[in-house]
Amino acid sequence: MKTILVAGGAGYIGSHMVALLAEKGIDTIVVDNLSTGHAQAVRGARKTYIGDLRDADFLNSVFAENDIDGVINFAACSLVGESVTDPLKYYGNNVAGSQSMLTAMRSHGVKRIVFSSTAAVYGEPEKQPIEESDRTDPTNPYGASKLAIEGMLKWCDRAYGIRYAALRYFNAAGSNTDMGIGEDHNPESHLIPLVMKTALGQRSHIGIYGDDYPTLDGTCIRDYIHVRDLVEAHLLALEYLEREDRSGIFNLGSGDGYSVREIIDTARRVTGKEIPALVEPRRAGDPSVLIASNKKAAAVLGWVPKRGLEEIIADAWVWHSGHPNGYGN
Repeated sequence: MKTILVAGGAGYIGSHMVALLAEKGIDTIVVDNLSTGHAQAVRGARKTYIGDLRDADFLNSVFAENDIDGVINFAACSLVGESVTDPLKYYGNNVAGSQSMLTAMRSHGVKRIVFSSTAAVYGEPEKQPIEESDRTDPTNPYGASKLAIEGMLKWCDRAYGIRYAALRYFNAAGSNTDMGIGEDHNPESHLIPLVMKTALGQRSHIGIYGDDYPTLDGTCIRDYIHVRDLVEAHLLALEYLEREDRSGIFNLGSGDGYSVREIIDTARRVTGKEIPALVEPRRAGDPSVLIASNKKAAAVLGWVPKRGLEEIIADAWVWHSGHPNGYGN
């Protein structure tokens, strides 16, 4: 590999990707508009360009200045609730940004892209665990925008020979304690960082949205994956595209499910904090169980997640307890 362009490289998962590429000695440049990312999170990139993917002149100048061999695209708006109230923002940013990226790649002869997709493309699953060949029927504009991009990638592969790996994430969490980078969203909507904020006393309690689901303890079950395992899969996907010259779609999840109560109980053990929890009304559209089948990623990419729930929460606690105000410390 020559140079890898990481779009959204100042964000949570993108910054962990940049750190891994630096660790492997791979030349990396970052493009980010810093609307949700943090410049302080970028560790190891040769250069960071501040700008928007939808700015064609800006993006073309980045490609012209660098001998780019491949792209990893994390840049996106990603709040499910916001996408429902402002769908045009999600199509305008996510889909148009990816179109602009693919246009620049075509113009500059770059033929490989790893795309940050989501389990939200499946909507309400028909079965568990979820496989890549299962029905895709998003229940919100965020998932719909990602599925639209997957379709665009498919047609760009056929028309222009741009090979892609679309990686459908489940629930990423944890931090890179060696590099001192972690999860800092505003607003925060993910369970594990909210539990960490409750442990720090920044919230009065953690809400459990419904305890009458058809699960062992009545709370929703989700598949959690350590962010470091997640970015290692991206590197394997890049190597796969280079080696096989063939596109693919892959789930990235642990293959295990944990309930909301299990997350809270594990966090209590790890942090030694009480972490008050209150049951609140169900949220509309929350499936009872979402678990990934990661068999395809294992068979094709050689990817097997190494870090379990205890390590995910322990690493998240190191980050949040050391950065109670996130990157604003």
